[in-house]
Amino acid sequence: MSTTPRLTDHPALTRHRARAARAPALFLHDSACDEAQDRLAMVNRAFTDVVIVTPWPQVWAPHFPAARIVPDAETLDLAEGSADLVIHALALHWADDPVGQMIQCRRALRPDGLFLGLTFAGRTLHELRAALSQAETEVCGGLSPRVAPMAEIRDLGALMQRAGLALPVADAATLTASYESALHLMRDLRAMGEGNALAARHRRIPPRALFPRAAALYAQAFALPDGRVPATFEIITLTGWAPDASQPQPLRPGSASARLADALGTPEQPLKD
Repeated sequence: MSTTPRLTDHPALTRHRARAARAPALFLHDSACDEAQDRLAMVNRAFTDVVIVTPWPQVWAPHFPAARIVPDAETLDLAEGSADLVIHALALHWADDPVGQMIQCRRALRPDGLFLGLTFAGRTLHELRAALSQAETEVCGGLSPRVAPMAEIRDLGALMQRAGLALPVADAATLTASYESALHLMRDLRAMGEGNALAARHRRIPPRALFPRAAALYAQAFALPDGRVPATFEIITLTGWAPDASQPQPLRPGSASARLADALGTPEQPLKD
């Protein structure tokens, strides 16, 4: 029987978050919370049983005071059919089994309940990834995992379908922060609890020259006109619904009662064999 490969060293992730909690830099979580509130404002429904999955309850609790907040553990503390809204907040990128996380959220929803997920995606920290890869190749003669892999938007949409969510939608927004240097960015990532917690990372202490060289390469390739460097964060917002008979259903192929050409007011052009 196969087991899910381990992406994350969870004890290391817990240590990183505990260290970050002393003086956290959570502006990305603040932005995700704002995005969630904006999305919910467009939904013509009142949600009464809300659950939020997040490692940073202090960001979400003031905005959702009635919500139950649970940590992003491998097995989520969710009772089946207990919620009409589940928000999974910027933690899926550390999940060994993101589909499993979505399935647990879907099972926690009552019929026609809403899943709202926010997660980092493909272009997140692409500048840092490139600079570290080049620097490590030069300094160490090889590569080691240093930035967590991020899913692409099309993959995340497919994961929602695999999790059994209906009417899935995934869309992206890109945030760009600027820093004095790549070293300042790395310091901020530690304050977010986003240090390297990959299970496959090298455990030895890196050479002293590695990170200064990466910072120099980062500035060389990406520096802004004012000398600062950008850091890209791509955040995907996922929405899907627990299946319910009241939801719109796709028509059976061939069951249309009108032609598309008539609706568009254009002549129909038969395809060549």
